[in-house]
Amino acid sequence: MYLYLVGLLLLYYVYRWFRELPRVPDKGNKYVYITGCDSGFGNLLARHLDSKGFRVIASCFSEKGEEDLRKSCSPNLTTTHLDVRSQDSVAKVAAMIKDKVGERGLWAVVNNAGVSLPTGPCDWLTIDDYKSMLDVNLNGVIAVTLSVLPLIKKARGRVVNVASVFGRISVTGGPYTISKYGVEAFNDSLRVNMAPFGVKVLCIEPGFFKTNVTDSAILSKNVMYLWEKMPQEVRDDYGTEFLEKSLAVLTEKIEKISDGDLMKVVGCMEHALSAVRPRHRYSPGWDAKLFWLPLSYMPTCVSDYIMNSQAIPIAKK
Repeated sequence: MYLYLVGLLLLYYVYRWFRELPRVPDKGNKYVYITGCDSGFGNLLARHLDSKGFRVIASCFSEKGEEDLRKSCSPNLTTTHLDVRSQDSVAKVAAMIKDKVGERGLWAVVNNAGVSLPTGPCDWLTIDDYKSMLDVNLNGVIAVTLSVLPLIKKARGRVVNVASVFGRISVTGGPYTISKYGVEAFNDSLRVNMAPFGVKVLCIEPGFFKTNVTDSAILSKNVMYLWEKMPQEVRDDYGTEFLEKSLAVLTEKIEKISDGDLMKVVGCMEHALSAVRPRHRYSPGWDAKLFWLPLSYMPTCVSDYIMNSQAIPIAKK
């Protein structure tokens, strides 16, 4: 019985592998707009797609990000400044893209820009902390997508949204997981809405990878900043031992579980953009596939028990 199940599973994966092999033609005339190309996944994707022959429009927040990309890529790659929080900035880039792509339309947008700070327990944060992250991670994704959606419909192209495995399960406080749940919901609603137009909407849900999002020094600085500005009453609730252990987790565990091979994510992004039959969802990273996603399907009492059993104890109980 088990051998039959293993055989069926093997046949399914072989079938899926062959089904996903064909690639779209004429990459040299396909424009791909990527946000958040200063570093990390966006930067690597821009360089990778440029090497594959796509016409890349790479948006960066900083001038240095633009300059570094221009130095490392072909003349076919276009860089531009973008602040996804600014409607004027989003509209300006969309107008530039419209002039550039002409009647062929825009093949794809990759909503990669995002931030992970401030992050901490919910009662360490203010409503302004939530708003600042949602403006980038969620509202920015929606604004950029809507600004170029008519061009994508014209090309019958793709929208690729970078969410997170923490858009499937919430394991920490703060706005990060909320923003990623929102991206998942926007992705699902847009996928259904755009299907009649021949537009494919895909979602990337990475696990832990070595980027600025998981940089222990940046995360530790964030924790200290939040700790120092919160009311004394909240500090007393948690205790200094909670702070010390939190910093230890960031410097020891996060570094160990974060995967340094960013191409696992970029490879999924490229497949979403270039495969004739892409998947609806991609979950790069073994931690995502083997732990976080299975955990997200468990009953709430089970997932809560597992996470609470690993939680750092607080001073006041």
